[in-house]
Amino acid sequence: MGVDGEKTVVVTGGSGFVGSHLVRRLLERGYRVRTTVRGGADSAKVRPLRAMREAFPGRLELFEADLLREGSFDEAVRGSRVVFHVASPFLMPEKIKDGRRDMVDPALLGTRNVLASVERAPTVERLVLTSTVGAIFGDYADVMDMDDQLLTERYFNTTSTVENNPYHYAKTLAERAAWDAEAAQDRWRMVSVNPGLILGPSLTPASESGSLFLLDELFKGYFFYGAPDFSFTTADVREVAEAHIAAAERPDAKGRYIVAAETMTSFHEMSRIIRARHPRDLRLPRTALPHWPVRVLGPAFGLSQDYIRKHLGIRFRVDNSRSVHELGVSYRPIEQTVLDHYAAWRGRRDAN
Repeated sequence: MGVDGEKTVVVTGGSGFVGSHLVRRLLERGYRVRTTVRGGADSAKVRPLRAMREAFPGRLELFEADLLREGSFDEAVRGSRVVFHVASPFLMPEKIKDGRRDMVDPALLGTRNVLASVERAPTVERLVLTSTVGAIFGDYADVMDMDDQLLTERYFNTTSTVENNPYHYAKTLAERAAWDAEAAQDRWRMVSVNPGLILGPSLTPASESGSLFLLDELFKGYFFYGAPDFSFTTADVREVAEAHIAAAERPDAKGRYIVAAETMTSFHEMSRIIRARHPRDLRLPRTALPHWPVRVLGPAFGLSQDYIRKHLGIRFRVDNSRSVHELGVSYRPIEQTVLDHYAAWRGRRDAN
């Protein structure tokens, strides 16, 4: 394989939040990148990729591919050495009409289609799969049953279903299918990156991406009267991109890697971070809500009592040591991530 083959990699879903950061970092590191975008992807969503193609002449190719169409990744994957499978549907719960059709089929069938393309491309040596901490646990209550109530890579989500948390369920099925495929052969190795809630600056215009819009409600003032006591495992999108590249480049990288800060961050803490920098933004809550109004009013906001019981007020520690020691991930302060996320949100809002 020539020099180009050695440095040719594929990123599925390159127009997404994580995919676009990953494509840019790979180009900056000298790779030839092929990236797939959905057929008929609107020009605004693909514009950042086109700009990268101009900035790195001859090193970025765009391919149309559809997660649900068999063989549609073959052309992009042929002749490449590493495949980063990033593309996966993420819809906010209220946007999911049919969990199987909207979430499970695209995640599982899409992963199987990419795996089939990898099988047909003898040059591929490594697959880096973008999974999620949601493939490790279904609800926060699950982590309370883990050793020392510490989130580690040892566990697999066994509680989510297509009805209850179809996103976590879909990502769990997809990751398990990929590990099964890796175990059935010995030509290529897989590494999975399991990030928490991904925050930070976006290179792409507004999308349906849940991680970008989970905080939308906070920023718009929905929680003006007080922040409910929900906390999140967080990851900066730039660290997630770096972890993917290290997972491909480091020969000893193997298995699953949690990419998330050691401590969770609550809505109230995010609000405090932003208000310290933007004191005039009056929409952000100044106080944390007690639990009882959330229990009473939660169902009116689409939160079931079951969800509230398994998440409200629950915090756990995250063991991210594998990502630090084996991938060399260096975690920036949560303040920087949250402020950069907020600045990107304001920039998009002001541009519309």
